[in-house]
Amino acid sequence: MATYEEIYGKRVKEFDSDPTLESSYEGQVWYDKSTGVLKSVVAIDAWSSSSNTINLRGSGYGFGTLTAGVTGLGEVGPPGAAPAATEEYNGSGWSTGNNYPRQDFLINACGTQTAGLAAGGYGTPASDEANEYNGTSWTAGGDLGTAKHSGGMFGIQTAGIYCGGDSAPPGYLVDTELYNGSSWSEQNNLPVAKRQFATAGTSTAGLISGGRIAPGPSINTTENWDGTNWTSGPNINTARRYLQGWGISTSALIAGGSPNGVAGSALTEMFDGTSWSETGDLATARHFSGTCQNQTSNTSGWLANGNAGPTYYKSTEEWSSSINVITNGAWASGGALPGSGRQGYGVGTGTQTATIAAGGPPTSTQNQFYDGSSWTNLASIPTGVTDSQGFGDTEELLMAGGGTAEPYASSTYVYSRPGDSWTAVSSPGNLNTGRGLGAGCGALSTAGIITGGTTDNSPLVLSNATENWNGSTWTSVNNLPTATGQGMGSCGTQTAGLAWSGQTASDPTAEETYEWDGTNWTSSGSRLTGVRAVRGGAGTQTAALTFGGWLDPGGSTATEGYDGTAWSTRPNMAGSAANHFQTGTQTAALRAGGTDGPGYTAVEEFTGEFGTVTASTLTTS
Repeated sequence: MATYEEIYGKRVKEFDSDPTLESSYEGQVWYDKSTGVLKSVVAIDAWSSSSNTINLRGSGYGFGTLTAGVTGLGEVGPPGAAPAATEEYNGSGWSTGNNYPRQDFLINACGTQTAGLAAGGYGTPASDEANEYNGTSWTAGGDLGTAKHSGGMFGIQTAGIYCGGDSAPPGYLVDTELYNGSSWSEQNNLPVAKRQFATAGTSTAGLISGGRIAPGPSINTTENWDGTNWTSGPNINTARRYLQGWGISTSALIAGGSPNGVAGSALTEMFDGTSWSETGDLATARHFSGTCQNQTSNTSGWLANGNAGPTYYKSTEEWSSSINVITNGAWASGGALPGSGRQGYGVGTGTQTATIAAGGPPTSTQNQFYDGSSWTNLASIPTGVTDSQGFGDTEELLMAGGGTAEPYASSTYVYSRPGDSWTAVSSPGNLNTGRGLGAGCGALSTAGIITGGTTDNSPLVLSNATENWNGSTWTSVNNLPTATGQGMGSCGTQTAGLAWSGQTASDPTAEETYEWDGTNWTSSGSRLTGVRAVRGGAGTQTAALTFGGWLDPGGSTATEGYDGTAWSTRPNMAGSAANHFQTGTQTAALRAGGTDGPGYTAVEEFTGEFGTVTASTLTTS
């Protein structure tokens, strides 16, 4: 019998474990030495959960790609309109953009994140407006020939098709209109008036599927558009309306919808140019979702929001047809703090599996170490402190300011884990400006900065002072642009720091973000999406994570990530929290204690999104 090498000209490689995503390809064969079996890389089609949108909505629009998408508007149950804010998707989470010009729903859209087109909408009356999106803001385009909603769009901003829909009166429409970047022109009509269908393709090769013909039930028909005429195509397997789709006319995907206008569907079907076949279901059955308009193929995309009956969703699901299995980021319970636990308002440094957490209210001297599963007590702080700020790593921690009374202290303490001892740094090791609840950035106890904070709470006095620590003394350096305190979030290093949130004189829950380059602070121009203070922070200036925070009257579960440019949503914590200890990285963070949730002892660990290659064991007969 011929050998594998004789047939394919290649030897079968040996691995101690499955190969990495970067070195894998479909059909690759290898010998797994750890299990003693032959394996092969296989492709799968599957949905995976991603981060929630910021706003709850159904009947919204969507366009873009898997890693650069847009959604917006919609409704949250008649007659309530969803927020007008545009949301942008980066493949990991959602961030807020500028508002759409109208407060409608059942708008249709197509295009890319930086060149989008939206038109129509259900308002009073129905809208004939079209608007163009440039990746930042919306501007008016040419008006549709007929005011309408609930139709379908496909194509790009300068060559987009709007077909079908509803305009009462006259009701369901057969109209097809083409947009050339400035105005709409009438094209050949659909074979039958219909609405609420899925779309895919370009202005010269489009596809629409499912929907409803008034006043009848959901339908399963498909029509193809060749740039001039409509022709009938293969039927989808399950008739439904309010469904979504993307792809090209010979490689499309449809998902969700409703068979009867009330119940949601989880069904997904793929088109290969000849026929439709059912594949992996959505995790959440829904209709009226927003989705991308990927005009490359049916192998990747996203679907977000939507509803099933009266229940609306924020959830996002990503579709992948590849050799990779993507596991979304998630929080999981860690080892609880010992005893009665405590709030944060202290200093935490290190990693998810090697954390030092010191201080906390009301006058805590506690100092503990987390090894990834449990906590052990370390040498107590010489003087009980709270509301401190600091920085460090897994071996050393610096704690400055805070105190047990106001105005806040300027003292500095350094803890060494190898020696399990504290050192009170003598003058001139004290802060130049005593403060609490500010931001600390530093990877070592001998190199960092502290900025912002509150010098006194009675009356409230906020600070914009920044001080640099060289291992023995503090030096005043350039100030924050705005005096900010009362619980800033922070992460990063002495030369690349990041600080956010807190309170300013004009805003009790300021959501500004500032970047430090070793000399100056600059505003990143990106505000966080949730209004809350005393958040957790972990990571670096270009890959940060913030979580929890104070939402009067309690804590928050919200989590957001920063990529060096903008914040976007991430999976929420299981328990709400604020004023907690926090350490780690954007993909491996730790939250311990806090003022809300299941007491002060709760610990949660965050694991970022990761991918694994899909492998099948080869058998012989």
